[in-house]
Amino acid sequence: MSETGHGADPRTARPLRPARTTPPTRRHVLAAGAGAGAAALLCGIAAATEAQAAPAPGPTPDAAAVPDLAPYASYWFPDSLPQGAPGPGVTWRSLKQWTPESDPDLAYNTATVPLAPRFTPVPPNAGARAGQARISSLVSFGPTARNPSQGSATADHYALTHWAYLDELVFWGGSSGEGVVLAPNAPVVDAAHRHGVPVLGNVFLPPVVYGGDLRWTRDLVQQDPLGRFPIAEKLVLVARTYGFDGWFVNAETDGGDSSLAARMRAFLRALRAAGAPYGLRTTWYDAMNSTGRVGWQGALNALNQEFFEDRAGRVSDTMFVDFRWTQQSLAASGALADRLGRSRHELWAALDVESAGWDSGVRWDAIIPRDRAHVVSFGFYRPEWTRNHLADRSPGAFHRADDRFWTGESLDPAHPAPEGTWRAPATAVADRSTVTALPFACAFNTGHGERWYEDGEVISDTPWNHLGLQDRLPGRRWAVETSGARPCVTLDFARAWRGGSSLLVSGSLTAPAVVGLHCTRLPLTASTVLELVHTTGSGTVTVEVGVATREPAAPGRPVPYTWFKARAVSGRGAWHTSRTGLGALAGRTAYGIAVRITPGGNGAVSWRLGALSVREDTARRRPAAPDALTVDASAQQDGRASVRLSWRRAAGPVRHHELYRLLPDGTRRFLGGTCGTALYLPAVTRSGQEPAAVFEVRAVDELYATSAPAGTTLPWS
Repeated sequence: MSETGHGADPRTARPLRPARTTPPTRRHVLAAGAGAGAAALLCGIAAATEAQAAPAPGPTPDAAAVPDLAPYASYWFPDSLPQGAPGPGVTWRSLKQWTPESDPDLAYNTATVPLAPRFTPVPPNAGARAGQARISSLVSFGPTARNPSQGSATADHYALTHWAYLDELVFWGGSSGEGVVLAPNAPVVDAAHRHGVPVLGNVFLPPVVYGGDLRWTRDLVQQDPLGRFPIAEKLVLVARTYGFDGWFVNAETDGGDSSLAARMRAFLRALRAAGAPYGLRTTWYDAMNSTGRVGWQGALNALNQEFFEDRAGRVSDTMFVDFRWTQQSLAASGALADRLGRSRHELWAALDVESAGWDSGVRWDAIIPRDRAHVVSFGFYRPEWTRNHLADRSPGAFHRADDRFWTGESLDPAHPAPEGTWRAPATAVADRSTVTALPFACAFNTGHGERWYEDGEVISDTPWNHLGLQDRLPGRRWAVETSGARPCVTLDFARAWRGGSSLLVSGSLTAPAVVGLHCTRLPLTASTVLELVHTTGSGTVTVEVGVATREPAAPGRPVPYTWFKARAVSGRGAWHTSRTGLGALAGRTAYGIAVRITPGGNGAVSWRLGALSVREDTARRRPAAPDALTVDASAQQDGRASVRLSWRRAAGPVRHHELYRLLPDGTRRFLGGTCGTALYLPAVTRSGQEPAAVFEVRAVDELYATSAPAGTTLPWS
């Protein structure tokens, strides 16, 4: 697996071999490793958006004018550092020397959302199977160096939302010129954990053609006088401290021998044993084999099985099988896993979608045949193609492409399109959900946007991204039942109730349309209520809420909803809150939630859902306020400052925190949010002649109620 996407431009390979004038592509590296005979692999409905006058985006802050205090995702070399000096913006660090106490960015890189338990509902189509193939995904969210810890001021971001189909996410990165061990940043981990998906950091020992040095492999597997593996212990400490779930180990530096391979196997066993008490997992990439040389097998076989399972038992939890696999090699791999007493679905068959996405040539029947049991699981390499290939990288365009990748051309997992060359995950793999407890709320916030909304009003007109603020979105996008024309259903960014996006249903409705939302396991009581915040942009509609108290009889069968009229109880501007009491279903479990939209005429309809919540209709208490908001560090220049702030978390459940600026005219401006207790602001601009910038932080609970603020100031020098 070649080094791709880890330099100044995350889409461009950065080989660090100056004698080569043309950067080697992934194909070059794979072909070179396989020999001359090996081949390297490589809303279809447009969304309708309502026209709305919106504030023009503010000027982009000139962050270069202010000294850089920014925290970035952490990366290291195992022990010894390269010769020479690092490039601009790169800091060389030794993992062996790292301690939590010496980490200045620890508070910014620590995830706080626990890994949520998941369940598997009855699939929406007969082809999607539970308990068989699963999906891993290797994603580069940014460069190795200078990858912001907490999002940034742009909506152009890979805001992954199809967590329902993933079993594991690898935070792909690392390079010989920056660092070969990369820890995921907190927003990715918090978003993944909210949806029940473990996140792995990456240990990338590059091919020699990409500057790989066998010294780093030896550093990784070094032992102390007592035979312990100090880097394995550090990797476990990093994962525990930062709050992620384990490591993807990718040893592609050639030149080793069988002795080095034996030490690597012992290292993997030590890593897994040290992490097991904390639920950490290890995935091994099919590169180094038992001879110590790099020889990608494209299979689990006698040359590499000892890194997966040996005579003493489990060595790694899963294996990412190299792209050279064939139908025969995967069948043999699954059979070998069976003989070893392991699940064949702990093998990920690699699929390279970096360059062609859904146009990639994949031999699907070798992995997930339709007419027999799935052979193995599979893993996507670089599915952020859905963003990177676009000329229009607006959030709406990205999500339309991403929905097609994961759901298929029909954009409806309940009604898959006739299969072409792309077999979308939703057509073969059962989705999963984490919505199991009250209170539950969703404002359809994807974790990025072109502005920030609260109660339907723009609180900041600055584009942003921060995946940690993402909601638990519906996993099935979008399951629609109607006897008439199917409406377009999209996540839309032109208006929102809270965050940066909302759910938009639009089109010429000719019959009632049922839009499936969340699959749930929610206990219902006599006081349970369901609320919608919604608005109609054009046409007239009647809105009903559906609650399923049992699952469909079989995959692909209709969901048996009980329907309730959504009764308006309040309104603000064009937005209305409708409340439905669910007391008639007391003592039962809600297995799913939907809305049914009935047109009042024959014209086009545009209806927007800003928020959904299910809760007990009892007195609601605001969350407790954080305290001790403090400016930890700042740098000022010409009326602009970069600022690091922190605070103490209050007792009680907190979904996330939001930070605001109070301007001299009394208005409140959203600056950012985080699930943690520290936030970096890259460029705060002085307002007129104000003597100090005034900040406040509030805690936000699961129903988006906000606490009283804690405040502080930054005097202008």
